[in-house]
Amino acid sequence: MEPVVQLDHVGKSFGDRQAVEDLSFTVRRGEVFALLGPNGAGKTTTVRMLVGVIRPDGGRIVVTLNGRTSDVLPADATGYLPEDRGLYRDIAVLRTLVYFGRLHGLEKNEAKRRALEWLERMQLLDRKDERVDALSKGNQQRVQLIAAIIHRPALAILDEPFTGLDPLSQEFFLGLVSDLREAGTTIILSAHQMDLVERAADRVLLMNTGREILSGAVNELHAGVPSIGTEPSRLHDIFVRAIREDDDRRARSAS
Repeated sequence: MEPVVQLDHVGKSFGDRQAVEDLSFTVRRGEVFALLGPNGAGKTTTVRMLVGVIRPDGGRIVVTLNGRTSDVLPADATGYLPEDRGLYRDIAVLRTLVYFGRLHGLEKNEAKRRALEWLERMQLLDRKDERVDALSKGNQQRVQLIAAIIHRPALAILDEPFTGLDPLSQEFFLGLVSDLREAGTTIILSAHQMDLVERAADRVLLMNTGREILSGAVNELHAGVPSIGTEPSRLHDIFVRAIREDDDRRARSAS
């Protein structure tokens, strides 16, 4: 599979804090690629560099979408669900979605048609004329996801899409990720919920303190970790073990 996104020795600092250090990875067309790590690992900083909210201090980002190669993601081919949700809370749901559709290059009538289709699929059609802040957090998140993908992007970047959702809503979002992948969308996913990532991702990259400490296909990572008792290893187990080992190494180096 051809590469869509390539990071080559990318770094980013904020004052004296190194948020991302010498990070390299490739995301292939049509796959679900997950960025994992504890709080403060550098996942969101990496995502924000990808979408151009902030620029790296060093290294190179190369994006190839729809036959174009650039160092920034083209808005018409990219969907972005930010960790800090960005809806206009006092605007009606349908009007909000039409606005975001037009930002992504859709004509007004086409944006409205797609918004109505998505609202029906998300079981929110009867709420289309209500203000966004009248919706529950889970339903606001559904509207935010529609806003990110209404233009059918070739690449979707989803930063913590499952956070704050009840189990039924998490399952719903997991199904949407699968549907997007089946439709040919490449997905970069940042999340904490290991059980959901394990079901959704083709490959993962685990970060700690801004650096890669483990990466590979999910099945390959499982093959490299022994079972725990009579239970097979889980991505959660791999995550915890790798982070603890990395923290121990850094503590020994500092002593």
